Amino acid sequence: MRAILALLLAASLSACAGLGGNTMKPTPLMDSVDLQRFMGPWYVIAAIPLPPESKAYNAIETYTLHPDGSIKTEFRMRKGSFDAPVKIYHPTGYVVEGTNNAEWGMQFIWPFKGEYRIAFVEPDYSATIVARNKRDYVWLMARTPSISAGDYARYEKMIADMGYDTAKIRKVPQQWPEAAP
Repeated sequence: MRAILALLLAASLSACAGLGGNTMKPTPLMDSVDLQRFMGPWYVIAAIPLPPESKAYNAIETYTLHPDGSIKTEFRMRKGSFDAPVKIYHPTGYVVEGTNNAEWGMQFIWPFKGEYRIAFVEPDYSATIVARNKRDYVWLMARTPSISAGDYARYEKMIADMGYDTAKIRKVPQQWPEAAP
């Protein structure tokens, strides 16, 4: 079952990693991303999620830079409730050459890499928006489990301006500290 889920996830990520038949201009891409500052935990505040994360609670994505330049990723969540068992996924990120660290290929299963475009990051690296040219998935993440309503509205407008249907965005419930399992 796990292998089937992983294959479906990989297929959905790689199906249209580029523009494909999309006639929209590419989503924004930061001019440059400081990988050292980008590393660490990010709370998923809201997303148009991948199928496995569609009912995520307490979702956190943590990045660790390997000496070879690849990025160890741990996506941790609970599915459906705050007391559900923890699920952890371990894709690997690979910076796309010539993008100043702003675009990655995210690999769940070899050889498929999904498009991961850092469309926006705050100057202090407190929040980020990760997008895809196909506009099928988007993630708003922050260094804290919640953000102000004003900041959320500003980021949601940025996502809408990228061409996303914001009616598809799901706020990810975050409740910390977590209750003991």
